[in-house]
Amino acid sequence: MRTIALYVCLLAGVRAADHWQQWRGPDRSGVSSDDSLPQEWSATQNIAWKTEVQGRGFSSPVVWGDRVFLTTSTEGPAFPGLAGVKHVYLGQIFVHPDSVGADRIYRMFVLCFDATSGQMLWQRQAYEGAVFEQRHKLNSYATPTPLVDGARVYAYFGSEGLYSYDFDGNLKWKMSPGKLAALGIGVAGSPAMDDQRIFLQCDLEEGQKSFVAAVDKQTGRELWRTARRANNGDLTAGWVSPLLVHNELVLVGSKSLIGYEPASGKELWHSTKGVLGIPLASPVAGHGMVFASAGVPDKRVIAVPLGASGEVAEKWTYLKGAGYVPSPILYGDYLYVMNDHGLMTCLDARTGEPMYEGARPPEPGDFLASPVAFAGKIFITNTDGDTFVVEAGPKYRIVRTNSLGEPVYASFALAHGSIFIRAEHHLYRISTH
Repeated sequence: MRTIALYVCLLAGVRAADHWQQWRGPDRSGVSSDDSLPQEWSATQNIAWKTEVQGRGFSSPVVWGDRVFLTTSTEGPAFPGLAGVKHVYLGQIFVHPDSVGADRIYRMFVLCFDATSGQMLWQRQAYEGAVFEQRHKLNSYATPTPLVDGARVYAYFGSEGLYSYDFDGNLKWKMSPGKLAALGIGVAGSPAMDDQRIFLQCDLEEGQKSFVAAVDKQTGRELWRTARRANNGDLTAGWVSPLLVHNELVLVGSKSLIGYEPASGKELWHSTKGVLGIPLASPVAGHGMVFASAGVPDKRVIAVPLGASGEVAEKWTYLKGAGYVPSPILYGDYLYVMNDHGLMTCLDARTGEPMYEGARPPEPGDFLASPVAFAGKIFITNTDGDTFVVEAGPKYRIVRTNSLGEPVYASFALAHGSIFIRAEHHLYRISTH
């Protein structure tokens, strides 16, 4: 009870607008109710500060009070004899054509910055050594977004471990969930948390080895581990971030969505079908439903009721528009899905009826960051660092374009009336204050 009380006190002491404590924010939706957030910026306009970040990483920043946390990794020279784990697909040895990286030594870091000045307060090396698995050439070894709860920050690097630090950078504990093989793509999904536990979704290339686990936030001890059956024993490799909503831990799989009890890992319900494609985009929830999507090999968006038990049928299904990497966003009555080239589709969240389909941004590009929304606008950002501001609602209209002038692959954090952007080589605070 002391742990819960401390967490509640810490949470109460910081206004919701002052923190963005996990992937896509407090409720993992990507939506902020703060209408004072800046809507216009450039490489020279509304830049409160810009701080260099060494290495490579696609994790998003997280913010608590006056602290901003980020992870990154640095790559050493090639090391003879290193190759990474061998992968199995449909019973055969498999080599992904875009796998790279496992022939080198890596260092993985947790970084802490002052939110007001951008000054780095501390840097801690969490791991140094060979990596278990290769990564996709477009991935990094610091892709999962960390968690922060007002007392500690938790950084996840897949097979290379989960680490807990206090706000002064002291290591409190570390643990490893085991060796996680995922077809040479590398880890990508971000952990979730409640007041006591951290949740890891570990969908691996051999279905019988996939699992979801809960880790004690105070000690790093594994509390429970439940085998995943999201694909009926078939290939279950996935790169999705779990979603905690209404005391249900929802995990997306290609063959099924499954809701678990957070305290025990007990399965509460499962959907009759999953996204059927490769799971990568993270789910969102609202209107009594959870929404999930996949964009490869086929496009599919589904809505599944929450709060059920046993086998649950989809409420509706839509077979266009979904992206491979960007996650959907639910804003008000509408669900917006976007493919990897920025084409956006707006659906009535309750019925799945399309309001518009495949609306194009002003300029062609690639999109890896997931959208955020506030003040009646949706913000989508391409890998060139151009953010297109889209008016929310059933009609597609571009309000403006904000060009940062540096590539962006990570999703935004929204806190302190500011936007925190992790670009290729820098961390930015965008603010009008």
